Amino acid sequence: MATLVGTERVGHVLVATLSRPPVNALDDTLIAQLHGVLDIAIADDGVAVLHIRSDQRVFSAGADLALIRNCFATPEGPDAMTEVVRNMQRLYKRLEAAPLATLAEIGAAALGGGLELALACDLRVAALDATLGLPEATLGLLPGAGGTQRLTRLCGPGVAKRLILGAEVINGAQAQQLGIVQWALPRDQLAAWTRELAARLAAIPKAALAANKRCIAAQGDAGRNGYDEEIAETRMLYDHPETRLKVSEFLARSASRHPRK
Repeated sequence: MATLVGTERVGHVLVATLSRPPVNALDDTLIAQLHGVLDIAIADDGVAVLHIRSDQRVFSAGADLALIRNCFATPEGPDAMTEVVRNMQRLYKRLEAAPLATLAEIGAAALGGGLELALACDLRVAALDATLGLPEATLGLLPGAGGTQRLTRLCGPGVAKRLILGAEVINGAQAQQLGIVQWALPRDQLAAWTRELAARLAAIPKAALAANKRCIAAQGDAGRNGYDEEIAETRMLYDHPETRLKVSEFLARSASRHPRK
């Protein structure tokens, strides 16, 4: 089986590079390999950041056109395609809940399921001239791998309706203005800047990243009490070896700068 997602370990960062020519179209194989990369990242206590990028001319153009074609060519096609979308949902939900920081580097087009992949990440960086959109409505469809939910949570129903109902495709600069990506940079600066961001995130203890993610997620869940979870997570971190080491080092530095008289 061809490797469609290359991986490289850089310190505490696992870099996952989408590499399915020509446009990183999402099919069962690519989705399965992304599940596998996520398994590795979650299982390895030394990985604090998963950095997803592309070596193709796009980040990802979304679902494989051959799958869509087959969907409309056979009676069982719609059920098969629905299962692909369901599997994409599973992957993106796992990515969203992963106990580490996830970072999408969008150097070019991120459309449909490709943008939904990026939306499932914690942080997104885009090239100023990258194109982003959820254009499924133009085909009589909808962004069913989480797009309607995550974009609405991220930017509010007004922006979500503008982009989804209007099938509007925007550039990276507009995406930053709307809050879809947190940063937008010139294309020639994107890769180096994102590597530096990943390294900075990876310097934070993985347990702290995971605990903070869980508490942030609790805010939008009516069935959870975020304040109680903050206390529980705080108590857990007080006993974590890396937290104790970080705090001890901080206190030692503080004492050296401000010695008692």
